[in-house]
Amino acid sequence: MSCDQLSCARIGCDAAAIINILAHRDATQRSLIQQEYETTYSDELRKHLSSQLTGHLKKAVLLWMHEPGARDAYIAKKAVRGKVKDHKAVSEITCFRTSSQIGQLKRAYFINVGTNLEDDIESEASGHHRKVFPL
Repeated sequence: MSCDQLSCARIGCDAAAIINILAHRDATQRSLIQQEYETTYSDELRKHLSSQLTGHLKKAVLLWMHEPGARDAYIAKKAVRGKVKDHKAVSEITCFRTSSQIGQLKRAYFINVGTNLEDDIESEASGHHRKVFPL
């Protein structure tokens, strides 16, 4: 059903339909929707959504299409290595995740960035921020 509803976006449905489908699903369900979409339409759902959406909505939807650990790793990379350091984003990720989720984040960060998150935080953070992040 969800895959069929997303297919209407192929012909120009509004963003509300996409939000309604994806925002009310967990990561496992979104992954299954992606697989079904790709099998049905021989097209990547992320690529399709990227072409249909713009602005903050596009960014948010594309982030939610990743597995949670990979999404957190992407956000952490931008927060730690970006031009503007976003200590709040790193704090939220590290303080509000379980130890299992932190482990997934660290693995995804290392796979996607090629360095340890702890090392990047230590080299990029200053002062009290180094002490605050519970990694």
